[in-house]
Amino acid sequence: MTIRLFDTLANEKVTLEPLAPGKVGLYACGPTVYDLAHLGHARCYVAWDVVVRHLRFRGFEVEYVRNFTDVDDKIIRRAAERGLDPLELSRHFADEFETDMKALGNVTPDAQPRVSENVPEILRLVQKLVESGHAYPAQGDVYFAVRSFAGYGKLSKRKLEDLKAGARVEPGEHKKDPLDFALWKAAKPGEIWWDSPWGKGRPGWHIECSAMSARCLGETFDIHAGGKDLVFPHHENEIAQSEAASGKPFAKYWMHNGFVTLDDEKMSKSLGNVANVRTLTEAYEPQALRLFLLSTHYRGPINFSESALQDAEKRVAYLYETLAKAEQRIALAAVSEEGEVLEEERLRALVPAIAEAMDDDFNSAEAIGRLSPYLAWLNELCERPPAGAKKEVVRRTVLRLRHGLAAALSILGIGTEHPQRFLESFRARLAARRHIDAARVEALIRERADARKAKDFSRADALRAELSAMGVEIMDGPDGTAWRVPA
Repeated sequence: MTIRLFDTLANEKVTLEPLAPGKVGLYACGPTVYDLAHLGHARCYVAWDVVVRHLRFRGFEVEYVRNFTDVDDKIIRRAAERGLDPLELSRHFADEFETDMKALGNVTPDAQPRVSENVPEILRLVQKLVESGHAYPAQGDVYFAVRSFAGYGKLSKRKLEDLKAGARVEPGEHKKDPLDFALWKAAKPGEIWWDSPWGKGRPGWHIECSAMSARCLGETFDIHAGGKDLVFPHHENEIAQSEAASGKPFAKYWMHNGFVTLDDEKMSKSLGNVANVRTLTEAYEPQALRLFLLSTHYRGPINFSESALQDAEKRVAYLYETLAKAEQRIALAAVSEEGEVLEEERLRALVPAIAEAMDDDFNSAEAIGRLSPYLAWLNELCERPPAGAKKEVVRRTVLRLRHGLAAALSILGIGTEHPQRFLESFRARLAARRHIDAARVEALIRERADARKAKDFSRADALRAELSAMGVEIMDGPDGTAWRVPA
């Protein structure tokens, strides 16, 4: 088993060779928590969630770290606007972020360090850089001297000469060189602050991740992940300050996810076109949003539209309807996994096919594509079993196929809920969205059952037509009449 990933630093696909055999340390740059999580956050953290899931599926012991930036200019401004303490505001939105990530089916990271809880570690790192000559204090601020680090630009493939042309010193900054960046910021009146050797102040943005990743994973770890927008300057600066302080490589591999656009327009808060996760998952099935995000390779751009999300809902409904049919057929009679099945080789190939797609740079889009024929096969076995096939053999094949799908779907974090409970919840969501009165539907179904019992078939047909006009589809079966709202 070989896992390949695209390493931004090497600028090519490489074989994953962890620092410690069988163990992977992964650090993902977390959100700045001053508002609800948006679609870009969903894209980023669903991607890294699947990376973690697949590595664990392949037997690696993964230490997954994702931080919270809870001290920042944006947080301070938003807190001032609302008359709140900055840490009170950031705690609130950190809790909201975790709620949204759970709704998307993401696993909880093993550690979620916060800037406010790691100031001593940040101060020690800044002090080390000052003492080594890589940083300098200036009127309460501390700046990293970019030209002191020979490897600056190696991640983003940028040259100092080109960077200098566009660099400038902002009002209030006291840099020696326009390229230098802040490690520590002197506190302005009314701002949150901590004591430091350079006076009251707070951490700069870049230094926090260097300090927190070192504390959680060590000075050198396996994978650093984040959005493509963080390659420069954030990740470039992390490398410079970390390697200047330790004299060791910072992260062995760098992974970056692509941008999200809304109907082909780059998602930007300044444009006011940011869809937040809470609004989307209240209106639409969260697993549909997850499926939509995973249907494009994590490194590529993805264009969001409501029609695309609605299509994903239909695919999720089909998935769970298929799984529900399988559960029903398996429950008809006890059957062992051992014994004759249909198409043994095809069954055996299911999980390896999905895992191999994920081994190739975590290609979730390819994995989902490879699942589709198996879902179609499961549907056929449940609805139209091969002529002449023994019932026990069909049921055993369904059982094996269902178990294989469960293993494959667990890597993607989709299809992991109880099928019938999911479908009932999904039906309620669709009914509410389309203003369908569930109680009225149940009453009409009971009335139709009474009409059929009385052999008043014209009335029964009229009631079916009324339900259909409401957007409700009914299915008669041996246990009565079920209903659904088509996605």
